[in-house]
Amino acid sequence: MERVIDLAQMLRLEIMDYCTPALKAKAFFLENTSEETFSVVSIADYEYPRSEHNGIVVLARVENDTIVVEEDTTDRPLWEELVRAGIPREKIVLVYAGEKLPAKNET
Repeated sequence: MERVIDLAQMLRLEIMDYCTPALKAKAFFLENTSEETFSVVSIADYEYPRSEHNGIVVLARVENDTIVVEEDTTDRPLWEELVRAGIPREKIVLVYAGEKLPAKNET
């Protein structure tokens, strides 16, 4: 269980780095700690015409000692930042790219 907590803490810190100022938009870091889910969303600034799109910048969670990246619309892929932070690539699943979660080990 300790490893899952470490993964969640590392994931949280890495995703927080994506919450940066943007032109004509505001970025917000969101988290659901009970489900170990973290995201950054971008919302068009109300002072500008709504031609800018609102949406998820990056969203990931921890499930069964694996980081599951649901969405990543950045030019700096989250999985690369996680690997740089020391998380093995085999512990990261890119659902948005069609990768599948490993089967649960039933005991």
